[in-house]
Amino acid sequence: MNLLIKRIINKSIAKKITISTAESCSGGLLSSAITSISGSSKVFTLGLVIYSNKSKINILKVPKKIIKKYGAVSEQVCLTLVKNLAKLSKSNICVSITGIAGPSGATKKKPVGLVYVGIKKDNKIIIKKYLFKNKGRSYIQKTAVIKSLGLILNFLK
Repeated sequence: MNLLIKRIINKSIAKKITISTAESCSGGLLSSAITSISGSSKVFTLGLVIYSNKSKINILKVPKKIIKKYGAVSEQVCLTLVKNLAKLSKSNICVSITGIAGPSGATKKKPVGLVYVGIKKDNKIIIKKYLFKNKGRSYIQKTAVIKSLGLILNFLK
């Protein structure tokens, strides 16, 4: 993973690109992974852990009605998070993660391992839906981070 992050940092420095994150189920692991590499201060702008619905509503201005209608773990919330993070941070690349890392919090429609990752660069936004195997909370969080890093690298190409 460190080699992947180094590639992201080096490409971001070369292209003068900044990165920000808004994380829920990953609890700051993406921010931590990026900032664990020397040189990240040249590209990493902001990392938010917006774990509770209250923080999603108050900090990143996700309308209560969207959370009520679709749930905090939804494409709609992920999209709103990444759009509003871009406005707040002014970063070139923004990433949002929301999901169910377990072991609790799941429903039949939203099982443990359901994760949405949103990425925005300029006017391009992609929301990816993943259903990771339920191999435990840590596995789901780390896998979400790895997928997010892959998306960032693709956006840098």
